[in-house]
Amino acid sequence: MSPTTGKSSRVGPVRAALAGLVAAGLALGVAELVAGAIGRAVAPAIVVGGAAIDRTPRWLKEFAIEQFGENDKNVLLTGIFVTVAVLAAVVGVIAGRHRRVGLVGAALLGVVAAAAAATRPQAHIIDVVPSLVAAVVAVVALAGLLSVSAPGRSAEGPGRRAVLLTSGLAVAAGFAGVAGRRLQNLRTDVAASRRALRLPAPTTAAPALPPGAMLDVNGVSAFYTAPADFYRVDTALSVPRLTTDEWSLKIHGMVEREITLDFDDLLARPIVENDITMTCVSNEVGGGLVGTARWLGVELAPLLREVGVDPNSDQLVGTSVDGMTIGTPVSALMDGRAAMLAIAMNGEPLLPQHGFPCRMVVPGLYGYVSATKWLVDLELSRFDAFDPYWVRRGWEQQAPIKTSSRIDTPRPLARVKPGKVAVAGVAWAQQRGISKVEVRVDGGSWQEAELSARVNDDLWRQWVWTWDAAEGSHTLQVRATDREGELQTEDRAEPFPNGSSGWQSIVVTVGA
Repeated sequence: MSPTTGKSSRVGPVRAALAGLVAAGLALGVAELVAGAIGRAVAPAIVVGGAAIDRTPRWLKEFAIEQFGENDKNVLLTGIFVTVAVLAAVVGVIAGRHRRVGLVGAALLGVVAAAAAATRPQAHIIDVVPSLVAAVVAVVALAGLLSVSAPGRSAEGPGRRAVLLTSGLAVAAGFAGVAGRRLQNLRTDVAASRRALRLPAPTTAAPALPPGAMLDVNGVSAFYTAPADFYRVDTALSVPRLTTDEWSLKIHGMVEREITLDFDDLLARPIVENDITMTCVSNEVGGGLVGTARWLGVELAPLLREVGVDPNSDQLVGTSVDGMTIGTPVSALMDGRAAMLAIAMNGEPLLPQHGFPCRMVVPGLYGYVSATKWLVDLELSRFDAFDPYWVRRGWEQQAPIKTSSRIDTPRPLARVKPGKVAVAGVAWAQQRGISKVEVRVDGGSWQEAELSARVNDDLWRQWVWTWDAAEGSHTLQVRATDREGELQTEDRAEPFPNGSSGWQSIVVTVGA
């Protein structure tokens, strides 16, 4: 009877599933090694995950951000690996009974990953290589494992040789995966590039904060958000790795003259420093996807005047090194606001997850229409000619930040002691500024809170109100008024399609 088709070559489901898992692990590990060798972040899990993000329905993305916050990518990667493990086990079981069918299935998994790599933005033909190598490794490893596990190999059935091969390949899988990641780090040493970067002194420094700009209230958000704590919302499963030596920026499209800058060219220009509060459009009412930093970089408006923007161009499309596109109104870049190409925040070079070595920062607009990270390309275009990534998914083309306020302390569902309680938080309305914050308890009359000193209209302001808290369960609400006299709307709206709105309400319990 044929050893590839007869019953004697069949492997039990448990051993076959294990063989599928080990073969898949080895394939993924070797793919990481190949990705490291070619210097591209195109391992199968990354390209498949990226393709999954691009095809995920909007409501599911919003659910993931709401439920998992900045851990949404870790959750997705975990889900991908679990899915691969299940598929690998299934393929192994099928191959245990029908060898050729199972091996074809193993190959197809690699081919699917290669197709995902080929269709990613900024894809190169070489990007399919890790996934195709993974397909070959998976087929060869699975065939070998099933061969030594077949009961007909000896009178005693599968034994020591099968155990040794399975264990050896499992160890090899782990080694290859770790080695591949380290090789990628060695090829593109972003940490060394950050350490070597000596930030220039600003030609125009941000003014010193006036007295009273920071309130001394326990529990209120720090005026400046630490870079490690600054929110991160993007679609990059693997943080793009780009050094200052590799970086360049092309400015082209509807311009009189194209230019390309390297990092030294950027640093040779006048350097400015600006304090700016940024907000993500996915931020729910009372959410934490907002932060403030002192940004260092180069003004965008002089660069655009230098290239000569066509008067008919109304959109600047920023493209990240990983292919993400973000469209910003040209009018918002030329109206005098502090729009900039940022290289540092709070006195240190950008962290890789925040766009090192260069990103865009434009006050007054939600990040999805202004804050391109890992920026490598700026194209002057028109809104009616090109829809960037998020606009193609239904979000509005232009999205000014809405007036918002948040209670930082006490926390929702907190228990506090009766008596004087500091109710405090932050409010923001970039480009308009905050003029007043009010708090009320249990639907009563609104009470005006004390505001921190105004610095500029692109920054949030801290606020505090002293509450004489009586025992019981109470509902606290907050609202803000901007400096144009516009009251924060009570109308509740979800983030889609242009940012959330509504007054935040929290419930606290007062008791001894």
